[in-house]
This record gives sequence, structure tokens and C-alpha cells, in this order.
Amino acid sequence: MEKYYLYVLSVHIIFVVSWMAGLFYSVRLFIYHTEANDRPEQERLILQKEFIKMEQKLWYIISTPAMALSVVAGVTMICIRPGLLHAPWLHVKLGFVVFLLIYHFLCQRIMNQLKTEVFKMTSFKLRLWNELATVLLVAIVFTVILKSAVDWVYGLIGLIIFSVVIMTAVKIYKNYRQKRQS
Repeated sequence: MEKYYLYVLSVHIIFVVSWMAGLFYSVRLFIYHTEANDRPEQERLILQKEFIKMEQKLWYIISTPAMALSVVAGVTMICIRPGLLHAPWLHVKLGFVVFLLIYHFLCQRIMNQLKTEVFKMTSFKLRLWNELATVLLVAIVFTVILKSAVDWVYGLIGLIIFSVVIMTAVKIYKNYRQKRQS
């Protein structure tokens, strides 16, 4: 089985990339879906109908299957190399993966709310929400690559700085958009 490890790792990486692309684009669609509320009624109805269709297809054809295949490939890698379970970095990675899975299902809940015209988050809050996936992705990648506890401390500091920079950029962009619309 060991000889298949790199093949499974490759499949894992491919589906993680697909999953992340699906999450990023889904939340972007949620933002546009929410912003369609500001359009005239006829345009709003057409846009929201299209956003619902796009969100559903993206979610059920790309995002969720890619998530499931990422998890299956990850579990398969652990089955091939069970010694990985003794590596502290893997526990940290799996913790971040659990948060990413929770994020995934919360996004599904948001999608279902939007489908029933329940808009609990503003487009600004959705933009911030979108960045959470980026933060989790960065945390997972750095944990897997660095692997050492000392590097985790630097990685955590870097992650916090990275998060602050992203949130600041979202805020600056919001202000820019508001000035442009005035």
C-alpha cells in the first residue's frame, strides 16, 4: 500500500484545491445574491433566481463532492501511513480541518437561507466570512509544511498578522466601494 501513498496525496491535493475554489466562489455568489436586494424588484427577482441556481449547482456538483473526496483521500493516507497519527502537526492540521468542515456546513446553511430569502448577513459580513476560509487554508498549509512546534508559534503570529491584513483590506475595499457609489 505504501507505494500508493503519493498517488493518494496527489488526489488529496487536487480535491482540496477544488473544494477551496468551490468555497471561495460560493461565498462570493452569496455576496452578490445579497447585494441583489438593492436592485429594482424585476431585476432582483431574476438575479436571485439565477444566484440560487448557480449556488446549488456549484455546491452539489463541485464543493461538496470535492470536500468528501478530500476527506476520503486524507483518511486513506492515514490508513496507508498510520504512524502519521503520532505526529503532533497532524493533530493541529486535523483541528483546522474540523473548523473547515464546520465552515463548509455553515456555508451550506447560508445557501439554504438565501434560497428561502432569509438574509442574516450583510454583504460586508459575507466578505469577512469569505476570508475565514483563506485563513483556515493558510493555517493548514503552514502546519503541514512547517511541522514543528517552534515554527507553529511563528506561524500563529504570522496567521494573526495575515488575518488582520485581510480584514483591513476588506474594510478598505468597503470604504472604497461606498465612496465610488456616492
